[in-house]
Amino acid sequence: MGNSIRVLVVDDHNVVREGLRAVLESREDIEVIGEAGDGDQAIIQARVLQPDVILMDLEMPRKNGISATYEIMAEQPQARILVLSSFSDESKVAELVQAGAKGYLLKDADAHELVNAIRQVNAGQMPLSPLVARRLIDSMTQSPPEPRLVEILTKRELMILPMVVHGMSNKDIGDRLGITLRTVGTHVSHMMQKAEVDNRVQLSMLAVRQGLTSLYKGGE
Repeated sequence: MGNSIRVLVVDDHNVVREGLRAVLESREDIEVIGEAGDGDQAIIQARVLQPDVILMDLEMPRKNGISATYEIMAEQPQARILVLSSFSDESKVAELVQAGAKGYLLKDADAHELVNAIRQVNAGQMPLSPLVARRLIDSMTQSPPEPRLVEILTKRELMILPMVVHGMSNKDIGDRLGITLRTVGTHVSHMMQKAEVDNRVQLSMLAVRQGLTSLYKGGE
């Protein structure tokens, strides 16, 4: 299957993964090369297998589809992630698309729609279920513009931000920069306040969207 689309299936239910594999492998141009049962496994499998398309569930134990999507995109900006979920909430849709997902399909889609969506994502298109598209448009028209981090963060905060994106702990950041754990915590707290986000994951996703992921190499 030299020219087949290599797919990684991510879902926390065995029966769903088995059903998806059966549907996809009945097509000559699609090959399921791996499965993952949660977000952590998805990140590892994506790194090892380098699939053409990642079929990503949203609600999973340990790490959900949003967190997994942003971490995979931070490592592999070229990754093509197609979300397959039973949720059409506009905030989740917008967050996943902003995190880098290339399409969003609801689980009530039929086999033909699913296969076509995988082919479209692989071809660089962005398939969206009609309801999802409507919700996304509503969310985008209602949401205020996100804050520009390069304009509102200090030089030190912009130095620390990529380390947060790469998952470094406050202690590791402090050791790297020669500052106290308390000082790092204060910087991170100030960044979240300025960025108007509630946690490090949202802050990291905002940084990824704005291209602020390059680690500090030394100097001021």
